[in-house]
Amino acid sequence: MKKIYVKDIRAGDRVSDTFLVLDKNMAFSQKGAPYLSLRLRDRTGDIEGRVWDRAVELDRLFKKGDIVLIQSRAASYKNIIQLSVVDIRKAGEEEADLREYVLSSRFDIEEMFGEVMTFIDGISNPHLKKLMESLFEDPAIADGFKKAPAAKGFHHFYIGGLLEHTLSVLHLLDHAAAHYKMLNRDLLIAGGILHDIGKIRELSFTPLIEYSDTGRLIGHIVLGVEMLDAAIARIGEFPDRLAMELRHIILSHHGVLEYGSPKRPKTLEALVIHYLDDMDAKVNAFHGFIENADDDESDWTPFHRLFERFIYKGKTE
Repeated sequence: MKKIYVKDIRAGDRVSDTFLVLDKNMAFSQKGAPYLSLRLRDRTGDIEGRVWDRAVELDRLFKKGDIVLIQSRAASYKNIIQLSVVDIRKAGEEEADLREYVLSSRFDIEEMFGEVMTFIDGISNPHLKKLMESLFEDPAIADGFKKAPAAKGFHHFYIGGLLEHTLSVLHLLDHAAAHYKMLNRDLLIAGGILHDIGKIRELSFTPLIEYSDTGRLIGHIVLGVEMLDAAIARIGEFPDRLAMELRHIILSHHGVLEYGSPKRPKTLEALVIHYLDDMDAKVNAFHGFIENADDDESDWTPFHRLFERFIYKGKTE
């Protein structure tokens, strides 16, 4: 049973506990001595670790994705807490509860799924409603939709992240439909639910979030279109034009070709879904980076590599 969590570790603490190994790399100091660079996780967050002594010997005892028991001391380096690890070994099954090491949405999974079903109930177009109901009658799709992360590391990268992101986008789309009367609300809601549905198969998440072989070779956009086509085939008659518009939403939701979209948005509904999907992802990424910034004395986060900027946290007084 865990005794200390990442969020509670302070400089000077002796840390003897279990963590999930997110990443490990052998590196060399300026003097040429080998050391291990680690990224460790529990359900409250991530922390860097370094093995300075016996690095080669200890490297053989565990691998990425293992839960390990470490002996270490926490220290502050450039205002970031790191663990200086003196001993490490793979933990036994009796020493680790997997739930302690997996990040999950802070919202209730079943409540969020129920809200998505309420959005489906509110669809008035009978073809779209039947399609969406049929899709989630498949237990594998429903279960995957509840558990999948929305991404590997940029936004909503935790269990339930896809569901949380999708529900947030649906609320935004609902507001957009009320404001822009020319939009087809039913198509917006169905497209909002479907836009990332392929991530159920693109990502694996037990316990590390990784791309599946299918995800690496095909990707969630094409997988999503395949899942849509399979669902349409199951229910039988479905308007060709409506199917085409749904496919276009999935194919264009990344917005531009260089971000992986085979097509750019060319319908109003596809355009709105692209922008609101992008906004929700970036708001979550911004907010999460601010929350996880280690330096409590600065008003700024460390440099964010993907956003290519420091992010202002606000006054810490």
